[in-house]
Amino acid sequence: MESAATRPRPALTTTSVLPKDADRAALVARVHDPGWNGPCVAAVRGEQVVDLTAIAPTVSDLLERDDAATIVRQAEGGYTWRLDELLQAPAGRRDVAHLLAPVDLQVIKAAGVTFAGSLLERVVEERTGGDPAQAARVRERVGQVVGGALAGVRPGSPEAAKAKELLVSEGLWSQYLEVGLGPDPEVFTKAPVLSAVGTGADIGVLGASQWNNPEPEVVLVVDSRGRVRGATLGNDVNLRDIEGRSALLLSRAKDNNASCAIGPFVRLLDDGFDLDTVRGLYVDLRVDGTDGYVLHGSSSMREISRDVLDLVAATHGAHHQYPDGFVLFTGTLFAPTEDRHAPGSGFTHEDGDIVRISSPRLGALVNTVTTSEQAPPWTFGVRALMRSLAERGLL
Repeated sequence: MESAATRPRPALTTTSVLPKDADRAALVARVHDPGWNGPCVAAVRGEQVVDLTAIAPTVSDLLERDDAATIVRQAEGGYTWRLDELLQAPAGRRDVAHLLAPVDLQVIKAAGVTFAGSLLERVVEERTGGDPAQAARVRERVGQVVGGALAGVRPGSPEAAKAKELLVSEGLWSQYLEVGLGPDPEVFTKAPVLSAVGTGADIGVLGASQWNNPEPEVVLVVDSRGRVRGATLGNDVNLRDIEGRSALLLSRAKDNNASCAIGPFVRLLDDGFDLDTVRGLYVDLRVDGTDGYVLHGSSSMREISRDVLDLVAATHGAHHQYPDGFVLFTGTLFAPTEDRHAPGSGFTHEDGDIVRISSPRLGALVNTVTTSEQAPPWTFGVRALMRSLAERGLL
């Protein structure tokens, strides 16, 4: 493995990272500033990033305010950084200012198996026991029986119950089909609070994994009352071989150092960017390998099987509260099946892959792949955040 110092870094510019309509967007960022020895809540205003920490010491605090969008657009802030300098700074170094994941105290949750295409691939993983060499054969068999049964079926509906009966009769029922077709979605905790990495940072794949892929997703940002306040992009890295061995290994497959990327910014909901806009978003994926390999993919939120508010309701309510809010990965349509190396080997990451997840209304989240063991260790947790804010007189 290359060291972080020699590994190729993505070229980030304001044009490539900002939403296409950034001049009309209320964008929230977080910046690590060495002068404060900690993170700052900030607003992105054109080429400038404006410190709002004195008004809202955490993003969680900001999103509890009904006037959050007005604050982001108009409030007089403190220190300013140039966005291009933040984008060009080496992420992870505490001696230079750089962008962080744009959320802080929110619990990081994820919904799984919310698209029919990725649902079929989860069944393939399960049926192969995580062995990519068996994937093509199993995929053909599962697709023949399951594919038609799932077309246009709404989870929890009578049609879904009939599809379940068909699949059981064919001997193809699966725990993934249960959460994909049944009344209750899969919602799990993806990563600890404050552990996500931002745009420009390394993203980690467990070194033991031999079959893995990125998962480009729209991420909802929700306050303590269960209100969706904004959206951003995320990479819910998937270790197909490990989860394929057993769904009980989900935490082993999903929660590792640097395995969750969120960013580049939180776009707040407003009159020009509402939940219906989110429901219609397209998400593009591009992976560029150091070997010249290029992978393209895309997802449309219009193909999601459960409405985004249904996913929020399954996460938050009388049954479960989040006093600091939460973020919710909404799932992905993308599951790469093309072979990268030998026939039948499928796609898997290589060290140095540059992963770009983008959407015109949300911008671009760009990360470089390494192993979780080689990625910069996560050291700045809740105690460090509280200590930093207290030293600035903000608590």
